[in-house]
Amino acid sequence: MQRSGIADLPLHGGSVPKWLADRMTLLGTAIVENVVLHYGAAAVLSRLADPFWFQSLGCVMGMDWHSSGITTSVLGALKRGLNPRSHELGLYVCGGRGRHSRHTPDELRGYAEKTGLDGELLVRSSRLAARVDNNAIADGFQIYLHGFVLSASGEWTIVQQGLNEQSGFARRYHWHSATVRDFTLEPHTAIVGENQGQIMNLVAAPAAPAQQAILEVMRSGPDSALENLRKLTMPARHDVRAADVDLNRLGAVLAAAYERDFHDFAALLLLEKLGPRTLQSLALVAEIVHGTPTRFTDPARFSFAHGGKDGHPFPVPLKTYDQTIDLLRRSLEGARIGETEKVDGLRRLERFVRAIEDSSAPRADFENEVACERSISVSLAGRTVGSSRNKAAREPRQLPLF
Repeated sequence: MQRSGIADLPLHGGSVPKWLADRMTLLGTAIVENVVLHYGAAAVLSRLADPFWFQSLGCVMGMDWHSSGITTSVLGALKRGLNPRSHELGLYVCGGRGRHSRHTPDELRGYAEKTGLDGELLVRSSRLAARVDNNAIADGFQIYLHGFVLSASGEWTIVQQGLNEQSGFARRYHWHSATVRDFTLEPHTAIVGENQGQIMNLVAAPAAPAQQAILEVMRSGPDSALENLRKLTMPARHDVRAADVDLNRLGAVLAAAYERDFHDFAALLLLEKLGPRTLQSLALVAEIVHGTPTRFTDPARFSFAHGGKDGHPFPVPLKTYDQTIDLLRRSLEGARIGETEKVDGLRRLERFVRAIEDSSAPRADFENEVACERSISVSLAGRTVGSSRNKAAREPRQLPLF
């Protein structure tokens, strides 16, 4: 058994305001439904198991691009949006932060009863992953968040986060059942390994791949255990800088959105009369849905879809955010009755932007683009945690959960 990746994030306090949390639920649900529609529920789990994709998802949803709060807010938004439709989408989200994490076993058993899965096996997997991250690897992080995303077929991804008070950082751990082999044996009470002090026995003695892998993790220590993982490390600073973003990729998005020839064709792909600002957001959402793993090495780029609640790189443009949600909702509604042009247009848009990137796209002028976004922020009902707007701007328009 091995993790699929980790992410180190600076600790941020506070909570997500309702005006953003509601939109995150709507957008996150629409993105997941698009992935399920095109690639299946298993693809959602493999994406969530990638720390870079997970961070990019949080950025495109308008959270602070680098903070520990992305983990709680993304899992919370998906839990609110996906669980009422678990019978339809085949995905169920358990657990959460603090006391919510302790409800995970009961939630897993309840979902297992509805689907015919082995609830006790799922509970054992949940507890084992938590114990490995909290006890077996002495890296100084204590788990305070445990999320378990489960498919109707029994495949799962675990996302959990630990706190290191001394460093002021959180560490997010990703697990994916697709990397686990022979994970059903009962654990025993002792193991033998190199002398590193008292070690909790987590797995059964037989040398099945999963159990042997955990023994090797225990023996090798945290540095060796983490070095081969996909690891994302975010800076402590709040501001987004040009060095955080692949400027060629961002330049391709901006070209498709704002240059006349590109904009007209990109809008045609979605069969919509779109303004350039909405098209910019949709191009980044399209990459979240359809992009390959190598496309998410710079999660900060996705904050150019809907900004961040702390104002970095710019305030959350509520009008654009709602337009993005509205188009995704209408495209999914059309797909349910066989009208797939718009939902397929999102995939064509991703390919179109990538083709621009591979050919003639200029590098983005980072400072100029940030300045431009901030200059138009008021016209787009831009909002941050510390700003005030009238009530109409605080709540999203009445957009149902599809």
